[in-house]
Amino acid sequence: MIEAKNLTKRYGDKTAVNDLSFTVEPGRVTGFLGPNGAGKSTTMRLLLGLDRPDAGTATVNGVAYRDLARPLRVVGALLEARAVHTGRSAYDHLLCLAQTQGIGRRRVGEVIEQVGLASVARKRAGGFSLGMGQRLGIAAALLGDPAALVLDEPVNGLDPEGILWIRNLMKSLAAEGRAVFVSSHLMNEMAVTADHLIVIGRGRLVADCSTEEFIERSTERSVLVRTPDGQQLAELLTRQGATVTRTEEGDLDVTGIEAPRIAELAAAEKLVLHELSTRRGSLEEAFMELTRDAVEYDAGLPAAGGVK
Repeated sequence: MIEAKNLTKRYGDKTAVNDLSFTVEPGRVTGFLGPNGAGKSTTMRLLLGLDRPDAGTATVNGVAYRDLARPLRVVGALLEARAVHTGRSAYDHLLCLAQTQGIGRRRVGEVIEQVGLASVARKRAGGFSLGMGQRLGIAAALLGDPAALVLDEPVNGLDPEGILWIRNLMKSLAAEGRAVFVSSHLMNEMAVTADHLIVIGRGRLVADCSTEEFIERSTERSVLVRTPDGQQLAELLTRQGATVTRTEEGDLDVTGIEAPRIAELAAAEKLVLHELSTRRGSLEEAFMELTRDAVEYDAGLPAAGGVK
């Protein structure tokens, strides 16, 4: 289990992390979200002992990272995948790490196979593509077979097959009972990967809940209605207190009334329905709504149709 208690970190007059508390439970993938400048990277550095907090504590299984005798066996981390000796091969890079932790050569070969780098294991890491570098960084995180993982933007540089691979890997590691803590700016990916979310803004906690709850409470459900009797149905639903708007395709987007009630009202008036489907907002929409006031750099949204 990874735990932050009242973490605070200042750099001069800027407070990067402000009285932040959360727990990353084993057995699930916990997504770590926040706008640029929210304090995500600083928080991860505090968890891994790379920075000292001005207040509060950061622990893994109740122990500060710097006090772990063999940290790679407890928590695996990916903060900067390209932080490798460029003259070393992938195999030698991992072997060097393994020897500092009492990990055998056999495990080095296992993680190289696991991340799909067997064919280039003896090539210099300095010649790796961004995606290959990411895979090497993930191999290093897995090297000690740790109970917890801290991954910062692990899908950077990966192609669609690689993204699917890392998604399934994180899910499988969590299913084994490990705590998986992952930050990403890819909301669509987090929506299908993370079971739980920690969201911060300006260094403070904004949300700590399941992904489903986060979306449900931050966006409004709507019902898509396709009908040849659009005008009549829209007037009927409006009289019942619903808000009805037309989509670009001419369908009805309805809020304020659930789908079963719409069906009942349409049936009572003998109005034809071709489609009736409930839609909820996306994780991206929920994130934008909840962190609207916590954005450090806001350039505004472009006008419809772009700049002319």
